[in-house]
Amino acid sequence: MALAAASPGLAHAAQPAREGPATASPEGRDGSPRLPDGWRIAGAGAERQLVWTADEAVPMGDARVEFRLGGRLLGYPVAQGDGRSFRLPLGDARLGGQAERRIAGGEELRVTAGGRRLDADAPALSARVRPTAPAARPEEPLPANPVDPGVPGGFRTVKGEYALTSVRLPGFPEPVEMRAAVVAPDPASAPGRRPVALFLHGRHGTCFKPGTGEVTGDWPCPSGTRPIPSHQGYEQAQRLLASQGYVTLSVSANGINGQDFRAEDGGAQARSSLVRLHLARWAQWAANGGKDAPAIVRKSAAADLSRVLLVGHSRGGEGVNRAALDSLSAPPADQDGHHGPVRWKIRGNVLIGPTIFGQNPVPDVPSMTILPGCDGDVSDLQGEIYLDGTRGVGAGSALHSAVYMVGANHNFFNSEWTPGQAKAPAEDDFWSDAETPDAVCDPGSRTRLTAPQQQTAGAAYIAAAARLFVGGDDRVRPLLDGSGRRAPSAGPARVLTHAVGAGRTPAFLPGPSVTVSGGGRLCAQVDTDAARSCLSPEEGGGSPHFASWEIRPEPGRDAVALTWRKAGVATAVRTARPVSLAGAEALALRVIVPPNTTGTELDVTVADGSGRRAKLGRVRADGLPGSDRTASYWGRELRVPLSAAKRAGLDLRRVSVLELTPRGASGRAWLVDAWGWRPGTPAVRPVALPRVDLGRLTVQEGDSGERTYRVPVRVSGQGSGQVRVFTPRPGGEGVDARLVTVRPGQRSVDIPVTVRGDTRFGWDVSHDALVKAVRGAVVGSHVGGVTARNDDPMPKVTLTPVADDVAEGAALTWRVTLSEAADADIMGGVSFLPVSGGAELSTADLDPEWVRDTYGDVPEPARPLSRPEYEDAYASFAVPAGETTAELRVPTVEDGTAEPAESLRARPFWYDADWERVPGPEFTGTVRDAS
Repeated sequence: MALAAASPGLAHAAQPAREGPATASPEGRDGSPRLPDGWRIAGAGAERQLVWTADEAVPMGDARVEFRLGGRLLGYPVAQGDGRSFRLPLGDARLGGQAERRIAGGEELRVTAGGRRLDADAPALSARVRPTAPAARPEEPLPANPVDPGVPGGFRTVKGEYALTSVRLPGFPEPVEMRAAVVAPDPASAPGRRPVALFLHGRHGTCFKPGTGEVTGDWPCPSGTRPIPSHQGYEQAQRLLASQGYVTLSVSANGINGQDFRAEDGGAQARSSLVRLHLARWAQWAANGGKDAPAIVRKSAAADLSRVLLVGHSRGGEGVNRAALDSLSAPPADQDGHHGPVRWKIRGNVLIGPTIFGQNPVPDVPSMTILPGCDGDVSDLQGEIYLDGTRGVGAGSALHSAVYMVGANHNFFNSEWTPGQAKAPAEDDFWSDAETPDAVCDPGSRTRLTAPQQQTAGAAYIAAAARLFVGGDDRVRPLLDGSGRRAPSAGPARVLTHAVGAGRTPAFLPGPSVTVSGGGRLCAQVDTDAARSCLSPEEGGGSPHFASWEIRPEPGRDAVALTWRKAGVATAVRTARPVSLAGAEALALRVIVPPNTTGTELDVTVADGSGRRAKLGRVRADGLPGSDRTASYWGRELRVPLSAAKRAGLDLRRVSVLELTPRGASGRAWLVDAWGWRPGTPAVRPVALPRVDLGRLTVQEGDSGERTYRVPVRVSGQGSGQVRVFTPRPGGEGVDARLVTVRPGQRSVDIPVTVRGDTRFGWDVSHDALVKAVRGAVVGSHVGGVTARNDDPMPKVTLTPVADDVAEGAALTWRVTLSEAADADIMGGVSFLPVSGGAELSTADLDPEWVRDTYGDVPEPARPLSRPEYEDAYASFAVPAGETTAELRVPTVEDGTAEPAESLRARPFWYDADWERVPGPEFTGTVRDAS
């Protein structure tokens, strides 16, 4: 017998596991596969689905909700209207038809979002893990930068909104609004054309019901509700930029937020289209002198579309990254909602707590990424990949800066997502728990910022990026490039930075081209093997540098891990070929030390190809404030002058060894990378690199043999580059990865997929492919594949009695038989009908565990089987793939009470090839008194 642990329609009873891993026991009382609490498999509707239900609504956020099994990604479930339930079609699951067997076999099921578990409490604190409290001695404030971009300018400002005709975007059935809030200089005080800053908010609730706490993700908003004005939440930053001479607009994207579950990329391409449609309108108004422009546009200073800064929050960050890419290299027409020439230039991007699901940042457009230290939504701080993912891809002249803002959360950068400021219901996204307080991020803690402090600091650093990327003012660069300066206008916010690009010379980038000896080891940033992994999951907390992708383990992402138990044990990092530090003033290292630690000191030595050595100096790093709920293993930028190497006569054109020697008695550190640093901001000339976009092909599986299909791949643009192609093996058994060179004139990449035909019924099988840029290329749509549709009929199902007249304590039993075996579990159920002319079995007559599995709980008082507490409750059965029989058992109990015979009446059903219920003939069973 194979009874499902919970049945469709029993969501009321489902609760997530609150302690320990969500691991399915191999089988239930009757040999049936058992799911953890909160999980069920539903067969109703268009397709078979894996469902998880939380004990309370999960707020709509920017991080993608993921179902994982045994460490592997199953897929991205769709949230239901109640905000508690999430459903994933099993036919599209990335482990293919083996998913259900792995679940039943006991592999761990997880629900995660942004690296955080949603289906279990945070791990318990442990003495062997770092302490949860921040370091007792806070660092001294950084020196103030001579130029403070957070000081308001002298231009008078105007503000207003415009609403244009809604637009239709590919893949979205409902039109998307064209609405924006504008704050701009008054043209009387700001003559001439002024640069433009466009803001795009992230994925938040779309509609609210005034006077209640009700928030939904619907689009369009139902009657009685109003759109949440998320686009109005950046007014403080807009006012600051407008006073400094920028025309600013903040775009509404509720129409995308309410529909982006339909998009394989999470809506990145749609958000890009929306951004570029607004820019196209502004370019049109600028070209025709404001004719037909909305009133607020005519009241604003003239816009200069050759100087544009894009500011994206959360999924809006990924949207503006894609918009910058699409402005340089046009996306495929079937993906894009924007048509027409590009009449603007993106000078830089600002990304606030951003997502980057594809992990393909635009390499040659300068960027600044704000990483909120107390982010409870995109809690893995994956936005670090906007830096790390550019290394070696483009020309290297664009500055990519990370701004780690201690104590900032995800939501408060937007006042419309902030309690006490928002018109709609709002919340602090950091998850506080009265039973396990967080000393770093709980409101009122020494390190946590208030909403006004966070918004002020955010505005100051957005203005810094505008002044550097658009205005070309190198005097603000030290605020962004790891030079250790602060903006006094940011108030008490502790803001730390590091950077890559800006003409730095790549020196020591951990990977296959380096060897590590001594007290360290080359480690994998993303790996399921603890021996290879840089940071064990048992550590508590996480690292933005090690934010995982859709592929685990992922080749090509490495660091150097140092562990020492006494001072003086050096770790040597040796390059396969010598690197040049000629012309650099200092060696800049990005070094991670454990959170809440102080005084980690490392001596830094380099050697050239001839073996000549020079000790450059000693660096010191303190850990960030962190807890097991934060991603605080973050690289501090440590610079050491190269003057000692020059005095020693080293050939800086042929440096081959970097040695790091710890001075403390014991400790740990991780080297992310090391660069030759020089001051200044080089000119950036973005070019259209060859671009790769993956698509999806759907085919019929066929009846026999093997057919080879190609994943649709579009290569556009000119030049040569290199990408890494990932193809997960069927059933989740590992991943194949290969480097592919894209050559001039090439218009596709060959990604073959083998589809095996058969005559047995089974699920559709998705053969996925993913791609990442490696060198001299960019990637738009990063995921695609070939989906093989099942084209075989479902076997015929019959039920025959094995024991349908039994004494109390025995089990009523029927055999489920298939006409032939299938390649998928054949699922069905039995609905109980009222009995006429006799006593009906009740829940008190049956095994309590069976009742709990079937109905979700044991009802009190007992009730007849035909009158369950929950609508459409039924006993489920499954014939496992490859088999032809299963048993349906209804176990009874002996109650010791003399009573007449009782019976049940039932009608079976099963799901056909279209996942419609097929009813079977009624049957009955009788239970007689054991006495």
